[in-house]
Amino acid sequence: MSETVREAMDFDVVIVGAGPAGLAAAIRLKQRAAETGAEISVVVVEKGSEVGAHILSGAVIDPSGLDALLPDWREDPDRPLTTEVTDDRFHVLTSTRSLRLPNALMPPLMNNHGNFIGSLGNVARYLGAQAEALGVEIYPGFAATEVLYDDNGAVAGIATGDMGIGRDGKPKDDFTPGMELRAKYTVFSEGARGSLSKQLLARFNLTEGRSIQKFGIGIKELWQVKPEKFREGLVQHSFGWPLDMNTGGGSFLYHFDDHLVTVGFVLHLDYKNPTLSPFDEFQRFKTHPLIRDTFEGGKRIAYGARALTEGGYQSVPQLAFPGGLLAGCAAGFMNVPRIKGSHNAIHSGMQAADAVFDGLASGRANDTLEAYEAGWRGSAIGRDLKPVRNVKPLWSRFGTVIGVSLGGIDMWLQTLFGVSPFGTLKHQKADFQSLKPLSEVTPIQYPKPDGKLTFDKPSSVFLSNTNHIEDQPIHLRLADPSIPVERNLPLYGEPARLYCPAGVYEVVYDDEQAKTGPRFVINAQNCVHCKTCDIKDPSQNITWVPPEGGGGPNYPNM
Repeated sequence: MSETVREAMDFDVVIVGAGPAGLAAAIRLKQRAAETGAEISVVVVEKGSEVGAHILSGAVIDPSGLDALLPDWREDPDRPLTTEVTDDRFHVLTSTRSLRLPNALMPPLMNNHGNFIGSLGNVARYLGAQAEALGVEIYPGFAATEVLYDDNGAVAGIATGDMGIGRDGKPKDDFTPGMELRAKYTVFSEGARGSLSKQLLARFNLTEGRSIQKFGIGIKELWQVKPEKFREGLVQHSFGWPLDMNTGGGSFLYHFDDHLVTVGFVLHLDYKNPTLSPFDEFQRFKTHPLIRDTFEGGKRIAYGARALTEGGYQSVPQLAFPGGLLAGCAAGFMNVPRIKGSHNAIHSGMQAADAVFDGLASGRANDTLEAYEAGWRGSAIGRDLKPVRNVKPLWSRFGTVIGVSLGGIDMWLQTLFGVSPFGTLKHQKADFQSLKPLSEVTPIQYPKPDGKLTFDKPSSVFLSNTNHIEDQPIHLRLADPSIPVERNLPLYGEPARLYCPAGVYEVVYDDEQAKTGPRFVINAQNCVHCKTCDIKDPSQNITWVPPEGGGGPNYPNM
């Protein structure tokens, strides 16, 4: 905690994170207040430089959340989603061929017709404008770095980070202390692997009785393609190559708006080979005959990466605790086979807001809102997640061919008969525990990028518009600085060099000829805030914390 005296401001509700969940909560609170004539003060803090700056998703968006929150959004001339899905395709890839799966074989819940293709960042910007019009205060560029507690140990708000701290940890000339934002209730909607949510899970033992959480990394590029390559409304999902049959993941192409095509790659972070590079697997995927033709003659205009929560129904932690709630991806509400979570994020923000509003209306404060925890499984969120709960554990246990087939059968049985032969499977191990030693794997060799279809990390990070003030404390903290070189390097080849999609981590040799003096280097200014290192490091030695507010990527339309 900073020893500097900080300004304190009091609100009824503080919301951490201006994503779909946090903004939905803010909007719903103001809607409920308007319906009853109540006065509720709501503030949202966002670490990105603006609302939407750190938002990244595919995205094919199930509109059910928006429909529930803002029923008239489709009639709004400023609506953020205009491209409806018109063609829905599924492919299995080998290195040279593709097999299209008949849509009739896919469980009905996998159908994308009725959904929209667009930018989730632009959805967040739209929701931000709606929230501000209702009187919500939004503070972009302020990172929540500390949870405040009252004398009884209940959450009492958050503090934003100090600004103007040098790399040496000392205040600079432009030092500005953080603010304390105190609240009767605080909603944490930081997204996957949020730094404060991670602390709260441990402090209040919120994962007791739940299966362990699982994660993936999603990497995405946005291209503007030639008109003859564009198929408005086309959604194309695939799995298989370039991954082997024991490594989980999938890929997608979405055509929308003005000749834009989103191409993305999701890799489950329980992969075993420490020489695997998610970034390079993504680049290799684009060379497949089914994929490459779309991008020939096109222009890559944006790049980004983000961790995803993949544990699903059985991994959702306890959501309510004294003074606070978890919402959105911080709660783990992504539907893995559908690769969708924004609709559930909005639903969860609304449900959190209803619980908070009812608590405030009853004169309560800083206690546990049990109604939120008790209600989600019987809501639209639970109905979305329960039928797919076994897909991820089956995939992890049996590989792509058998696991995905069993997952499909399980979804069909639940659709037709409402039962699963597997019950509810638990996840077997945390993602950081899955790597094999170098001695047990065949190293993967990746081709050099051609600069036209495939690219390197530095040029990709440039397109993410990532920026950090360089003279600030490194926000990627090592519990033990010796571990990367003394343990991870000989055992795994130091996989941080490879799992990071932004080139943050390097092992540097002082004498390349003699290969002496390896040093672990952290290029923190490259960080796109994906949080993969916090999740996948096999020694659990890296902790991601927010840098100075406003730092990180600035995604214009991701």
